[in-house]
Amino acid sequence: MASVVAILDLKGKPLIQRSYRDDVDPSAIERFFPLLTEIEEEHGTSALQPCLSSQGVNYMHVRHNNLYLLAISRRNSNAAEILLFLHKLASVLEEYFKQLEEESIRDNFVILYELLDEMIDFGYPQTTESKILQEYITQESYKLEVQVRPPMAVTNAVSWRSEGIRYRKNEVFLDVIESVNLLVNANGHVVRSEIVGTIKMKCYLSGMPELRLGLNDKVMFESTGRTSRGKAIEMEDVKFHQCVRLSRFENDRTISFIPPDGEFELMSYRLNTQIKPLIWAEAVVERHEGSRIEFMVKVKAQFKRRSTANNVEILINVPDDADSPKFRAAIGSVSYAPELSAMVWKIKQLGGGKEYLMRAHFGLPSVRDEESIVRRTPINVKFEIPYFTVSGVQVRYLKIVEKSGYQALRTYDPLTGSMGALYHSEWRIRSSDTDRKEPGQLGALSVLTPAFEAFCAAPHRVRLCCAPTCGEQHCRTAKASLTGQSSAGFKSEWPDR
Repeated sequence: MASVVAILDLKGKPLIQRSYRDDVDPSAIERFFPLLTEIEEEHGTSALQPCLSSQGVNYMHVRHNNLYLLAISRRNSNAAEILLFLHKLASVLEEYFKQLEEESIRDNFVILYELLDEMIDFGYPQTTESKILQEYITQESYKLEVQVRPPMAVTNAVSWRSEGIRYRKNEVFLDVIESVNLLVNANGHVVRSEIVGTIKMKCYLSGMPELRLGLNDKVMFESTGRTSRGKAIEMEDVKFHQCVRLSRFENDRTISFIPPDGEFELMSYRLNTQIKPLIWAEAVVERHEGSRIEFMVKVKAQFKRRSTANNVEILINVPDDADSPKFRAAIGSVSYAPELSAMVWKIKQLGGGKEYLMRAHFGLPSVRDEESIVRRTPINVKFEIPYFTVSGVQVRYLKIVEKSGYQALRTYDPLTGSMGALYHSEWRIRSSDTDRKEPGQLGALSVLTPAFEAFCAAPHRVRLCCAPTCGEQHCRTAKASLTGQSSAGFKSEWPDR
């Protein structure tokens, strides 16, 4: 529960503020920035905490770009809840203003006051879903339209999804993304390793569907007494979106939910497990008479040969006063980044089991600390690996239950992630409302994707293909029967992947 919510600039000057209760004097906002500065001067930046207290007033703040989002309370409030609300507030404002900066706050203070009035009531957070707020607070109009009743989503039990949503094509995209955090000491031993994963979804489904997602969860198999044909994993620090039914998950570990419309993060998890570095990088430093320094960097892919790492970036620190860089690499390109005091070795593709060398030469106009030149500094490695998962998390099934009963077509299309050792698997579920078929039949031709081409090599499993270069007899027959943009009556035997 927050008594005051305010947005401040970098100097602590309030740009906008809203008081919800009368137990906090507005002058308390002016005491926040001096308190923050005092702690920073005495104990350093690392001592700054998101929650501060002074003279019986509790300050909870989040810094976003050049702004401070501040909540003030005199009561023993739930700090985690208020901090989460401030993060939600920042994301909603970015949805409205694209860039959350001081200038955007000054230009849109009318809409901002409207949002604050709708998002929090008497100090208690209410609606924080941007799609619901955009239904009755628009950026084009500075005046609220008079409505007989509030939007249905505000009064419904499912506040994150509106009623009456319809799509011509019903689609679901599910992405499993994993990043690996490793700490390796100077002797080459792994000191700490963890896997941080997220499951993101894009839902474009009509009506009010219920989705059920099954993973290879070790706890689920143990509680039900079933055995897994593959590897089962035990997830820690699991965090779900508010749409997930937690009681159902605690009972049988089934992830059941009514999804929001559009893109959202369904869940995140963490695994503490011992893993070896997927890409090993080490550097040997040679110093010559204090006037120049040479690096020999070796990189080795320690994963299976059938996999390939894309967009590999290896960042090696160099002395601050280094100049005249010269590079020679067996693969990829090397550049000097003086603003980072580092050189960056970029490799577009690194095959599994491959090993390459790179040599670098730098001049040293002045050397003050000889030991600092030869010390072993950390090496940062970034990369992407498609079709690869470190933890072994697998999507066992994804079911859709909707009262209208529209049928869905499921295809599988692996993608890559964005950073670290990532696994990105995408499930597309599509159907056509205008061309309803019985189970096992396809809808309109528009539901087909080029991903079908990958299955043409197995005609006994696939009865339909949209690849223009495919010459299989069953594919030619299928394409001939699909002229006119309709596949009425044509059945497919799609593998249950």
